[in-house]
Order: sequence, then structure tokens, then C-alpha cells
Amino acid sequence: MIANKKEFGGGLVMMAGFWVVFALLLSPLYPGQDNKKVNMLDYMDSLYNSISKKSAYYIPEIVKKADKLKGSSFSVTMKVEDKNSVARIATMLRTSGATVEEGASELKVSGDLGVVLNAAMADTELAYANNGEALQARHGAEAKQVMFDWWNTLSTMEKSFTKQEKFTESTTLNKAKTKAVETAYNYYGIEAQSIKDKMVIVVLSLAGYVIYTMWFGFSILFMFEGWGLKLEH
Repeated sequence: MIANKKEFGGGLVMMAGFWVVFALLLSPLYPGQDNKKVNMLDYMDSLYNSISKKSAYYIPEIVKKADKLKGSSFSVTMKVEDKNSVARIATMLRTSGATVEEGASELKVSGDLGVVLNAAMADTELAYANNGEALQARHGAEAKQVMFDWWNTLSTMEKSFTKQEKFTESTTLNKAKTKAVETAYNYYGIEAQSIKDKMVIVVLSLAGYVIYTMWFGFSILFMFEGWGLKLEH
């Protein structure tokens, strides 16, 4: 038996409305890239990705650190799991000012650490700006592949300097890898936007999330109370 039909009916209407809105949120009604329509989840995911990309731009900071390493020589041996990648990575490093000796599945790389790291950041800058054509022209590979190759190269160099207890160099390489190369790889293809330009949408989305969550909770509360279920101590 329903103890309070009015309260139960109100909760039922709220629950029905919740699922109607849910269906609209999952329908392709909202603007996406290339004039395609997407659902609200994809739209908000794209929005927050673009905002976070704007705030995750650390390349100038790494470039300053790289400048301080000019004149620091290095020599590492890189093992390349994919033998077909040896020539591509060797070409990338030579273009970046390093001296490279190619083996069947490894590369012996040496040069000026600051010069090579600055070249890596120049490539990363292009990837961060979604300028894949420039990277393709420079290295003969697509942007994400170049970033992946740089990630592996910097990882090898970082490990080498750590073993040599050159922690200033290894720390700089780690930051270059994680705060620049990884970021450019993950955000490639996304247009950066300032949160100031999207403040109204951001505030409305956060407020809407809170209201929508409470909506679901109160609809259940009213239905249960109208049904006669109560929490007692």
C-alpha cells in the first residue's frame, strides 16, 4: 500500500523526468568537431580536455632548463624493440644534432645534451600546436609516432644519467618526458582553450551536475517515503 500517494507520485514524476533528461544527454544533439553532432558526455569531455591542455603547457619551462645543459655531452646505447624503427629514430636524432651509430636493433647516440633536448622540445611544440604536417616533413613520421620515439629516447637518456649519478640532467629529462612529450602526445588533435573563455559553460555544467545528482536522490527519497518506508533509529 502507498502511504502518501501525492509524495510517491511526485517522486515518480521526478524519476521519469530524470530518465528523459538522461536520454537527451546521451543523444547526439550537441556541437562537436568537424560540424559533427555528439552527446553531452562527449561534448563536456572535449571541453574539459581543451581547457586542461591550455593549463598543461610546460614547454617554455623545459626549454629554459635545456638551455642550461648546452655543453653537457652524453653517450647512450638505445635498444630498439622494433627493428623497422631503427632507421627512423636514427634519422630523427641526426636531424636533432646527435651523432648516431646504427646497429641491427640498437643505436649508439652521443652529442650535446642541451642541443638535442632543445630539438626535442621544438618537435614537442609542433605536436602541441597540432602541426603534424611540419613534423611529417621534418622526420617523415606522423606526430604521435615522433612523440613516442622521443619518449623512448629521453627515457633511455634519463636512465643513463641516473646511473652516472648526474641527477640534475636526469631530472630535467624526466620533466621533459612527462610534462612536455607525454602531454603533447596525449593532447594531440585537441584545440587548447582558456577556461576564462568558457567560464559560463563550466559554471553551468558544474551546477547542472550537482542539481542533476540531487534530482535523482530526491526522487528516490520521495518515492520511498510516499511508499511508507522510513529510516528510524
